[in-house]
Amino acid sequence: QLQLVESGGGMVQPGGSLRLSCVVSGIIFSLDAMAWYRQAPGNQRELVASITSSGSTNYADSVKGRFTIARDKGRVAVNLQMNSLKPEDTAVYYCNADGVRLVHDYSAKNYWGIGTLVTVSS
Repeated sequence: QLQLVESGGGMVQPGGSLRLSCVVSGIIFSLDAMAWYRQAPGNQRELVASITSSGSTNYADSVKGRFTIARDKGRVAVNLQMNSLKPEDTAVYYCNADGVRLVHDYSAKNYWGIGTLVTVSS
């Protein structure tokens, strides 16, 4: 069973930094993209940042210049470096893997992690 294992959430003061990591646990053939989404209480889940297999990145306007998404070159994983954090960044952050093709099943699938809480508060 493929899983996305997230880590790195926690509490930080405004202006601080956190680094989220998401590792694909399991053997895959390929994937098209990985991304981080977030959902604050009472809000819909929204895209924060994404990166394709070719390295193209996309960011929500609210995080441009503060967050950086990057692939982990040593494994099937993605990191989200979050700097200059604001209280409005408080949310549960979810990792997503899209267009995942397994060795024994080539149909494209989408997977979600269980989420990690980021709290920005003084």
